[in-house]
Amino acid sequence: MARTTTPKPARQRDTVDTRPTGPEHAGGDFNARGRAALKDEFLHDSLAMAQTRLAGSRTATLAALPDAPELRERAYAIKQDVIAHLDTYLERLADAVERASGHVHFASDGADAITYISGIVARRGARTIVKSKSMATEEIELNHRLEELHPGLEIVETDLGEWIIQLRGEPPSHIIAPAVHLNRFQVAETFSQVAGEPVPPDVEDLMQFARRRLRQKFLAAEIGISGANFAIAETGTIVMVTNEGNGRLVTSLPPVHIAVVGIEKLLPRVADLSVFLQLLARSGTGQKLTVFTNLITGPRRPGESDGPEEFHLVLLDNGRSQILGTEFDEALYCIRCGACLNVCPVYRQVGGHVYGSTYSGPIGAVITPLLKGDAAAKDLPNASSLCGACWEACPVGIPLHDLLLKLRNRETREGLAGRDQSLLFAGFAQAMAHPAAYRLGAAAGRIAQAPFISAGSIRRAPRPADRWTGTRDLPPIAGASFRDRWKEGI
Repeated sequence: MARTTTPKPARQRDTVDTRPTGPEHAGGDFNARGRAALKDEFLHDSLAMAQTRLAGSRTATLAALPDAPELRERAYAIKQDVIAHLDTYLERLADAVERASGHVHFASDGADAITYISGIVARRGARTIVKSKSMATEEIELNHRLEELHPGLEIVETDLGEWIIQLRGEPPSHIIAPAVHLNRFQVAETFSQVAGEPVPPDVEDLMQFARRRLRQKFLAAEIGISGANFAIAETGTIVMVTNEGNGRLVTSLPPVHIAVVGIEKLLPRVADLSVFLQLLARSGTGQKLTVFTNLITGPRRPGESDGPEEFHLVLLDNGRSQILGTEFDEALYCIRCGACLNVCPVYRQVGGHVYGSTYSGPIGAVITPLLKGDAAAKDLPNASSLCGACWEACPVGIPLHDLLLKLRNRETREGLAGRDQSLLFAGFAQAMAHPAAYRLGAAAGRIAQAPFISAGSIRRAPRPADRWTGTRDLPPIAGASFRDRWKEGI
């Protein structure tokens, strides 16, 4: 399609303002946003309903898979090999894509990726882009940047959850369930505003409304943009697993398909895919297999009736290569199933928006500081109870609780920890290193705690312990130490 130079008329959209307005872009730190989320009863109900179902289904389907522990070990080993030899596999992938008549662009950061995609939009004279769910494009704010560069361009999310939050001007709240924080009544209210008439809060009515609106967009779009769950170096194939048919429409109907994929998403061989397909759906949604598993290799071939004329693979770095070879490179093993979010006691209470990042929950608390820097996300590594539930749920066995501890340690070395916290732990370290100081501190603590003990617990304490006792009781220091009790023969 030739690009026209004449001004294009404005087109009616389903939403007036698609600029991000959620908590990710609001003021305040994690704690401030968290306190606000804890007061949201609708949020708690929506999260509890969805995550209880997801976590329960995951447990049941994995229990029915006899070799689940062995598959987890194999998945870890495969990803370990990929990350250790990422440069080699990236070259193999690029060569295979080009042999299949596709185009490959290595994007150093989000701006680089947007510039490349913007060039395609301009060359094709595109007016409408349809998108399948992609966390990588959320990470670089692709929609908003392209709309800024190309006034009049309409970008439509076609995954139901993504479309809902796009209409609301919100970022995703969950890696695989972006609208998990909403209930059907809130969705009906959003759809009613778009329709200009009431849309009943009935699931079937809501689905029919979305289908009618989105089908028009698929047929009008000049470009389809997707992400990918995996990219196979051996064949140049990208793999998308979805539960909605929108992914196939996005990648086959428009004349141009652009896939934006993080460089860590590689698998060496097609044979490796079966390991991850058995784990991904079970871990994420509790299904044995997602409804659609799409394997896409290049554009439409001569004689084929389906598929795009052009296929572009944008391999996104955006800080990932800086993690390679560090003590944190296991974070790059993540396959974005969302299982760690569903079992995390912190995420289950506050949802994803309070993390202020595209990636929320335990994996987000690890990845965000690594990609954006500790100063930009210093609260997130501390947003964890370190219970280890995330590691137990992870289908690849990423030790997220260990990585969170390492990030806390790094923040302390960089001077990013709070003054109260630094003084408290410095004093604790000194006391633990000197027995006399420890005994003196314990004795002083017994005296100091006396005014605050009620019914055998400390329920209100002065700073900095007040942040602990604000939500839970603090056990008091025992009246006698173990060493003293041992001497007395108690």
